[in-house]
Amino acid sequence: QPCWREYLTTRIEQNMVVNCTCPISECRAQPTTAFIYSIVSSEEIIAKYEKALLRRYVECCSNLTWCTNPQGCDQILLKDGLGYGAACSKCSWISCFNCNFPEAHYPASCSHMSRMTCAKCNHGFCWRCLKPWRPNHKDYYNCSAMVSKAAWQEKRFQDYNERCTFHHHAREFAISLRNSISSIREMPKVRNLTFVLDACKVLEQARKVLAYSCVYSYYNQDTESMDIVEQQTESLELLTNAL
Repeated sequence: QPCWREYLTTRIEQNMVVNCTCPISECRAQPTTAFIYSIVSSEEIIAKYEKALLRRYVECCSNLTWCTNPQGCDQILLKDGLGYGAACSKCSWISCFNCNFPEAHYPASCSHMSRMTCAKCNHGFCWRCLKPWRPNHKDYYNCSAMVSKAAWQEKRFQDYNERCTFHHHAREFAISLRNSISSIREMPKVRNLTFVLDACKVLEQARKVLAYSCVYSYYNQDTESMDIVEQQTESLELLTNAL
């Protein structure tokens, strides 16, 4: 029993318990949950084991996923057919259910969020951080195949990227402002600031839409429809700036 306890404890701590088998090489039997509970007595180790079981369960269920809040959240989300995700009931973060991007990115599609590729040299780079997707070409802006058209595309990308980055930073400001106001409300003898918190939430959502509208606009070349989109985006940006 002590040998089993040490073996199972090690496996649990290494996150390898779910698929572990009997330590005898010829035996492929797997220890049952009841057996593990009867051998391992540490509450801390058992808690880690139960977390491992939960992770495995979520990974095996196609309609379940973890909240992707980069600040950290252990909430499990149900994929209910909403392609753009739904707000987490615990932290209110909106995850995308269709791709690995950490948040819902409407109106940009999932393919928009994956990567960009140089039309001349096929260099792939990340939209958000501009780091290369492949290590054999480290500097997109010194691409030897770049010609005037590619230079124009670079300038166009820079313009949209700067706008996108600005709105992301402005969104972070709205979040910071909301947090500051929330702390002020907790002080005694301070008037109700609910309306300001509501304004911050609207501002945060508007900045998010404006940021991903830049991605959407960059990838869509239909001039007639994009004129309408750009007009609507400009109107939203003016109202957001006023707010």
